[in-house]
Amino acid sequence: MRVHHLNCASMCPAGAGALGYQGFDRLVAHCLLLETAEGLVLVDSGLGRADLESPRARLGGAFLTVVRPRLDPAETAAAQVERLGFSVDDVRHVVLTHLDLDHAGGIFDFPRAHTHVLMAEQEAAVLRTSLRERSRYRPSLDDYARWRLYRPRGESWYGFECVRALQGLPPEILFVPLTGHTRGHAGVAVDTGSGWLLHAGDAYFHHDELEGRQAPWLLEAFQSAMAMDATQRTANRARLADLHRRSAPEVRVFCAHDPNELAALS
Repeated sequence: MRVHHLNCASMCPAGAGALGYQGFDRLVAHCLLLETAEGLVLVDSGLGRADLESPRARLGGAFLTVVRPRLDPAETAAAQVERLGFSVDDVRHVVLTHLDLDHAGGIFDFPRAHTHVLMAEQEAAVLRTSLRERSRYRPSLDDYARWRLYRPRGESWYGFECVRALQGLPPEILFVPLTGHTRGHAGVAVDTGSGWLLHAGDAYFHHDELEGRQAPWLLEAFQSAMAMDATQRTANRARLADLHRRSAPEVRVFCAHDPNELAALS
């Protein structure tokens, strides 16, 4: 399996230089593009082309003001897929850690792709029962129809329970439930043939957290503010740190927004 590491949205909030990322003053949206026998598979999708064309309507004023995304068309997953010599129609599956706008905005750019997500996450994004969920799930996903939804059931994988394969995808790609940041947050594990990659989404934000240290206070405050279940988030972060200690380099764990991790893997 050939793996491409992509940054599908640079985000430059005020004070980003104090977030503890060595040599970087921005966050990234770390996505994977997998070349498989079943076609291309995208893990997370960053911001999409429509988000850049109508940013205030689709992303909201608060996100634009606080997160300050770069809104570079060249960073969209669709543009990067095309630069690699493929068509957007070659992407047959998009596997999402969760449906926050900076992870799911790109799904609309791949009309032939099925979108795989935990059922609890899709329900949260459609129902939006809390104020936090009404702000984080933009744009509306009510009419999106290309879902493949999953309940958290399956086998054990490196100490994580309810890990399962995905419909229509090779068995080397697995959902790993990591709830807390959102109601249906998950990691995506990929067996590359030379070891595992575990995309942990927003289960943590800074590489220090894998070493058992706390993230810089701004990142820690943001994670706490956005968590739907702080207890679950903290527990899953500790489990990821334990996996990192026990299994590295057999399992390479990384999150969605740490530019140092993206640079190392790229």
